[in-house]
Amino acid sequence: MVEEAEDHLAFPSTSNWINEMNGMEDEEWAMVQKKGNQFVVNDQPFYVNGFNTYWLMVFAADQSTRGKVTDVFKQAASVGLTICRTWAFNDGQWRALQKSPAVYDEEALDFVIIEAKKYKIRLILSLTNNWDAYHNIYYKAHTVLNRVNTLTNITYKDDPTVFAWELMNEPRCTSDPSGDTLQEWIQEMAVFVKSVDPKHLVEIGLEGFYGPSTLDRVQFNPNTYAQQVGTDFIRNHQVLGVDFASVHVYADSWISQSISDVHLQFTESWIKAHIDDAEKYLGMPVVVAEFGVSTKDPGYNTSFRDAVINTVYKTLLNSIKKGGSGGGESFVAALP
Repeated sequence: MVEEAEDHLAFPSTSNWINEMNGMEDEEWAMVQKKGNQFVVNDQPFYVNGFNTYWLMVFAADQSTRGKVTDVFKQAASVGLTICRTWAFNDGQWRALQKSPAVYDEEALDFVIIEAKKYKIRLILSLTNNWDAYHNIYYKAHTVLNRVNTLTNITYKDDPTVFAWELMNEPRCTSDPSGDTLQEWIQEMAVFVKSVDPKHLVEIGLEGFYGPSTLDRVQFNPNTYAQQVGTDFIRNHQVLGVDFASVHVYADSWISQSISDVHLQFTESWIKAHIDDAEKYLGMPVVVAEFGVSTKDPGYNTSFRDAVINTVYKTLLNSIKKGGSGGGESFVAALP
C-alpha cells in the first residue's frame, strides 16, 4: 500500500534516533549483509533509516522530470536517511520499464541507482506488485538482476547501492487462505533470485499478518480478515533464501479510519510481536518497511502523526539497544 501522505522528508530530521547506532558515513561503499539478527556493513552494525518513494523510475524516464529524482535523494540525505524503498517494475504503462513482453527499457532505473549512490542512499528494489498499479515483472523471461548499468558499467547484482531485492509489494493470495499457494511462490522466487544474485539480501515484502501455522499469534492481527489473505508471517519467512522480515503498519486502514490512541497501542504491540518472532523463530532482522498516517483521516493532525512516528522509532530503538532484531524502518514519503 502507498497512502497519500504529506511530505515526510520535510519533517524535522528523523535521524537522531538511529545516528547514535550508525557510524557509516565515511565507510567504504560496501554490500550490506546479514549477520545473525542484524545488518552489517564491513562487519559493523547497519540500521535502516529510510523512506518509500515508488515513483522514482517513472520520473527518471523523462529528462524533463529527472530533477525530481535528484531532489528527493538530496533532501533525504540532508535529514540523515540512508535507505529508499522503490519500485523496479512498471509494465506496459506510462513510462514503462517493461514496454511489452520481454521488451525492457531500464535506463531510467540506471539513473535512479546512480543518483542514490551519489547521495549515499541504498535501495530496496521491489520486483513486482500485488496491487493493480504498475503490474508485474515476468520473472523467468527476464530479470533486472543481470542488468549492466549504462551509467556505471556495474551489473545490478554487483552494485552495493542495492540494499535488497523485494520479491513483491504486499503479496496476498485470498483464493487460498491456507497459505500454501503463496508459500510455494515464495519458495520458488526466493531460490530463483538467490541463484541469479547470491550477494544481495532478499526479502518478501509482506505486511506481517499471522496465518494458520501460528494460531497463537493471530491475536496480534489488526482484524479477523487478516488471517484469510493467504500470508503467514513466520512460515513465510522461514523459506530458504529469505534474509530478513518486513512488516507494514497502517492502523488507520486496518482498524478504523478515525484516529485514536488505539492506533498507537496497536502500532507498538504489532512491531513488538514481530521483533519477538524474528528473534525467537527466525533469527533475522525485521524492518518496518511501510508506515504512515493519511492526511484524509477524520481528526488528522500533525501531533498525532508525530506520535505514530515516535511510537515506531522508540519501539525499534528499544530493540536495537538490546541487540535485538529491530532492523529499522522506512516511512511512506510524499507524492511528487
